[in-house]
Amino acid sequence: MYKFFIRPILFLFDPEKVHYFTFFLIKLLCKLGLGVVFRSLYQIKHPKLERNLFGLKFSNPVGLAAGFDKDAKLYKELSNFGFGFIEIGTVTSKPQSGNSKKRLFRLKKDQAIINRMGFNNSGVVEAVQRLKSNKNVLIGGNIGKNKLTSNEEAVNDYVNCFDVLFNYVDYFVVNVSSPNTPNLRKLQEKEPLTKILQALQNKNNSKYKRKPILLKIAPDLTNEQLLDIIDIVSETKIDGVIATNTTISREGLHSENSKQMGGLSGKPLTKRSTEVIRFLNLKSNNAFPIIGVGGIHSAKDAMEKLEAGASLVQLFTGFIYEGPGLIKKINKEILKA
Repeated sequence: MYKFFIRPILFLFDPEKVHYFTFFLIKLLCKLGLGVVFRSLYQIKHPKLERNLFGLKFSNPVGLAAGFDKDAKLYKELSNFGFGFIEIGTVTSKPQSGNSKKRLFRLKKDQAIINRMGFNNSGVVEAVQRLKSNKNVLIGGNIGKNKLTSNEEAVNDYVNCFDVLFNYVDYFVVNVSSPNTPNLRKLQEKEPLTKILQALQNKNNSKYKRKPILLKIAPDLTNEQLLDIIDIVSETKIDGVIATNTTISREGLHSENSKQMGGLSGKPLTKRSTEVIRFLNLKSNNAFPIIGVGGIHSAKDAMEKLEAGASLVQLFTGFIYEGPGLIKKINKEILKA
């Protein structure tokens, strides 16, 4: 129904406007009592789907990636579609409007999206106000730095976001891999990244009970850089890696929007993100958990990432192109395995 009736209508309009309209519509439908209908259609509960990871219990291994619910406005309603966890953000220390519009583009022929949103969000304090009412949704907090914060001062932004969010999320994700904030990806280099992660770990260890910290990396890293990531994870003792964020590569695209600046997500990323997962898993000897994300448009795509070494997977662009039925299809395929 979604792919043949709903998606063609939504894709007639500007993608960013459709995003906000969809938020409004889902919230309205859930207020009218349709949340229970969504749960009956899409949720699957089974002990075989449950995962215990980072000291947390996931009802199933399929989550929503960061970027969809940046400000924690819809996490409760989105959980009705069967997600095992929701990652909010990227949130920053101070509110910021992001890059100028137009900044979100569909690549229909490639089943992809290019975005240059630029960490548009209402700030970490406002996100916390919405998260205070959460009762049973497992939440990840994806944190970044403000555009105007220099790389030399970036650690302060990450630590502040960590501190403010600490009591309201189940795990943290350090985002240094978005291509849409100037010079942000330079923080993936060994020295600045180690500094940020160690500062967060120091803060984490000072808490009454530490929270898992994961690092989200770009798919464009070389094998040498990926080996550095393995060393950094080992040195700082963070809990895992999310592979991968969007790519700046434009190889093999066919859509008219393919030359737009920004991060590319969707089907063109399927193969590369799985390669990164497999490389990290093999070269680290399965030393840390990996959450696989990038180009999951089918149950087969998800299973390939799990077989490559991912413990959990996340959807974003595949959720937009395939609809909420994709979550159920993945979970049913896992039950068959």
